[in-house]
Amino acid sequence: MKKTTFPLSRVAEIKISYSPKFKACERAKVCTSQEVYQILLQNWDFGLLQLQEQFKIILLNRNNAVLGICEISRGGMSDCLVDAKLIFSVALKAGASAIVLAHNHPSGNLVASAADLQMTKKICEGGMLLDVTVFDHLIISGHGYLSLADEQLM
Repeated sequence: MKKTTFPLSRVAEIKISYSPKFKACERAKVCTSQEVYQILLQNWDFGLLQLQEQFKIILLNRNNAVLGICEISRGGMSDCLVDAKLIFSVALKAGASAIVLAHNHPSGNLVASAADLQMTKKICEGGMLLDVTVFDHLIISGHGYLSLADEQLM
């Protein structure tokens, strides 16, 4: 078998950085699902809230200060594909100690589906392996939210 060599210029360089636009002491801190819901509402496109399902994560440090929010996926009117690898790659890149999962139900129905519960369980198990705690999973609408943690569904 002939050995093939490639020039070094063909190797991709991976860089990891985190550049917030404010001081660490200015980060919002969350302790309740209501506080998380308010932050989500401030950072959600209301034009899509009742139209298209979106899945986001809130990244937290060890003191529950918000490092950032990241949209993971957009779907259709009734579902969206969520890739756990993407969730954890973002969480690890940001140095998050914990995350909160969130998605909207365009129908306004604040009931967790079997798929919502199964996906939450899968992500929680992945988080345990990576030392990234999944604090909660909120299903939101413009008129309220469901916290899976508050309802002991996770």
